[in-house]
Amino acid sequence: MIEMIWAMDENKLVGRDLKMPWHYPKDLAYFKEHTHGKTVLMGSKTYESLKGYYEGRALPFKKIYVATSKEITAKNVETVKDVVNFIKKTKENIIITGGSTIYGLCFPYADRLRITYILNRHQGNVYFPKYDLSDFKLIEKELDDQLIFAYYERIK
Repeated sequence: MIEMIWAMDENKLVGRDLKMPWHYPKDLAYFKEHTHGKTVLMGSKTYESLKGYYEGRALPFKKIYVATSKEITAKNVETVKDVVNFIKKTKENIIITGGSTIYGLCFPYADRLRITYILNRHQGNVYFPKYDLSDFKLIEKELDDQLIFAYYERIK
């Protein structure tokens, strides 16, 4: 099963110079709740960004796949050179955590989506790629102040 998780503002902004362009504690808690101890796939920029947030501590994932052409030697980290081939062949439950390019490559194969819609506009330079939710059904939606937490499943 392939699950994707991301937060974006009203303009589909997801990042700013390898950082989050906002700070919403409830969104961070939501991300942690759904990724902690799980197997994740992310791009190399997202990996470097997360390492910066954790400042030398181990990332809280069971296993990390990093899409990159370079080898990474770190505990519980494996490199993936061909993301689409990897996603098509994997038997593991994987959560896609970014960035924009990885989201674009994996979206056609996603079974579940967890999207935090931020009801504000922020400054940044990384946007979620074009996507279509017509193959997905909204399963759960929770409004919390300036955030909407939405969970979708692919229509079989």
